[in-house]
Amino acid sequence: MAATLLLNADGLPVSYMPLSTLTWEDSIRYLVLDKANVMHWHDNWIVRSANWETQVPSVMILREYMKPKVSVRFSRNNVYLRDNCECQYCGEHVDRKESTLDHVQPVSKGGKTTWENCTTACPSCNANKSDKTKGWKPKLKPYKPDFYELVSKRKKLGFENVRYTEWLQFIQ
Repeated sequence: MAATLLLNADGLPVSYMPLSTLTWEDSIRYLVLDKANVMHWHDNWIVRSANWETQVPSVMILREYMKPKVSVRFSRNNVYLRDNCECQYCGEHVDRKESTLDHVQPVSKGGKTTWENCTTACPSCNANKSDKTKGWKPKLKPYKPDFYELVSKRKKLGFENVRYTEWLQFIQ
């Protein structure tokens, strides 16, 4: 379970996709090994050993800068971000949990699961399209986005389901 937000030495999260977090055990390791400073503690969460006790960190900042990874992994969520949370056929907003990944060139007709062949679709458009290609063209031609484009879109969406409210000041 993610208990601690991990910030890079520059004060920004190490990663936005997914958000860089640590388990409480790892956060204690970082504290003991002097890899990070604590910016904020959990108020009512204390862990104890036989001869030591400490509060669990809520937000930590690394002592040394960690170069962020800028490669973009293909995933349904990243395609959803690239397509601005919209069905690429009807233009309607689609909730992330209900969105489907549609193959522009159907798999049954030789299409591959790639950035350039997949797009976000609402369930009804995906079902109606089925394995057809004629008359079905996405609004935006599918492409591989760069890392910074996806991070920018992720920030614009906001972080509505952040586990602890004290994290919000560090990720927006």
